[in-house]
Amino acid sequence: MSTAVLDVNEKPSGGQLITFSFQHMFAMFGSTILVPQLVGLSPAIALLTSGIATIFFLMITKFQVPAYLGSSFAFIAPILIATNDKTEPGNAMIGAMFVGLVYGIVSLIIWKSGYKWILKLLPPIVVGPVIMVIGLGIAGVAVDMAMNIPVDGTDLKVYSFLHFSAALVTLFTAIFCTIYFKNILSTMPILIGLIVGYIYSAAIGIIDYSAVHDAKWFSLPPFLIPGVDYHFVVTSKLLLVMVPIVIVTISEHIGHQLVLGKVVNRDYIKEPGLHRSLLGDGFGTFISSLIGGPPKTTYGENIGVLAITRVYSVYVICGAAVVAIAISFLGKVMAVISTIPTAVLGGVSILLFGIIASSGLRMLVENNIDFGNNRNLVIASVILVIGIGGAKFVVSESLSIEGMALAAIIGVILNLVLPGRKNEQIAGMDKTE
Repeated sequence: MSTAVLDVNEKPSGGQLITFSFQHMFAMFGSTILVPQLVGLSPAIALLTSGIATIFFLMITKFQVPAYLGSSFAFIAPILIATNDKTEPGNAMIGAMFVGLVYGIVSLIIWKSGYKWILKLLPPIVVGPVIMVIGLGIAGVAVDMAMNIPVDGTDLKVYSFLHFSAALVTLFTAIFCTIYFKNILSTMPILIGLIVGYIYSAAIGIIDYSAVHDAKWFSLPPFLIPGVDYHFVVTSKLLLVMVPIVIVTISEHIGHQLVLGKVVNRDYIKEPGLHRSLLGDGFGTFISSLIGGPPKTTYGENIGVLAITRVYSVYVICGAAVVAIAISFLGKVMAVISTIPTAVLGGVSILLFGIIASSGLRMLVENNIDFGNNRNLVIASVILVIGIGGAKFVVSESLSIEGMALAAIIGVILNLVLPGRKNEQIAGMDKTE
């Protein structure tokens, strides 16, 4: 007998739908708006596209998978690399669109040939260290945001104890929520940390409210049409930086589907099928980047909310998506979000990027990766040093594969060519499946 308060296809009453939808949306809210804030995109467009992508995901998975799609943290570093290379953010979205196309190709192959082949391509010994690189590779960004402020009229930054104190208040609030809060509040440490950090920042006077006064109550999100740079070198570099990240995001997606299936007592790898959920995830990224939103991914917070509330209804997930879309048109609310100090974002990022890195380590531990085996030691070591060290494979003066993308590609190659490879698996997936 199901212990669900609302099972996957159960319709909630009107009051339940409103309450549960808002609850679910706010659990996703902090992470969803954090990514665009970190890479210079609009939080409004991130909320809008998360809602749209979630609705499309539900449709593609035949309304059988209660998953919410939010902003993907895996693409923070590639987008920062793209924009720091003087490439317009609109051009960076071209790379994200191709990521969505790769998802579509992989889902088609899985539909035709099954998923066993991907187990050999993306084992934990490759994916775990690459996830660690994602977190550690951008650790410096979080620390810089937390304690340094720009000098007006220059490219210089100086240390500010006042701003660093706001970062620390935010950080320790998020840590406290993660460790001590129970039930639904335990799924919102980022959101609560941002709120407390914001209140503290207002109290010490480091927030500029001029944008809020000028904002309209209702306004269109700032759509960002991808700019196609027809210069082959620029376009190729964007693809080389962003597309290899699917090595991580696809394995992350499969792991989420496995855990979600256990929570709601269903086998989503078989029905509606891994190919459908991957296609839905990829299409969400494609449609998001088409109008200027960050790449999307299924959210671990979503699984946490489902496990705690036992409200599995896809109607609630769809309701949360509609709420996110509606909030994205509230100009005053979006203006307030835009006033969040960089230090506050840095404070919560210190915890978040660390958790990302630690989740890669956890993947290795949970899958009993033996580092007494020199093969495993070599693969992990090379991925970590190349990814964090910023190694580059220079094709030409202006075209190179670097950092995380290069580390992921080399990790896959090493795993395939080094002797001693056994029947491997993606984290959480049984070898016998």
